[in-house]
Amino acid sequence: MRSKRYVQSHTIDSPLNDAIRVSRSMQPEFDGVAEVWFSSEQDLMEAMGTSEMQELSAELLQDEASFVDHTKSCAFIVQEREL
Repeated sequence: MRSKRYVQSHTIDSPLNDAIRVSRSMQPEFDGVAEVWFSSEQDLMEAMGTSEMQELSAELLQDEASFVDHTKSCAFIVQEREL
């Protein structure tokens, strides 16, 4: 089982970031967001059970250690709703 899509969105240097953050009393922005898309939660769970995904996860964790502070990050599963 493979993901359908992998997207990295990098935060840009823009005065709009500060304006939005200040106007809503928000925390500072993250450096970016990564999205991994699957067709369903079931597909994700099946993929997570494969040896291929377990090996990839170990590689990603090792790579992330050089640029991600997991104690200040979050991860979550979502369902997209088009409006």
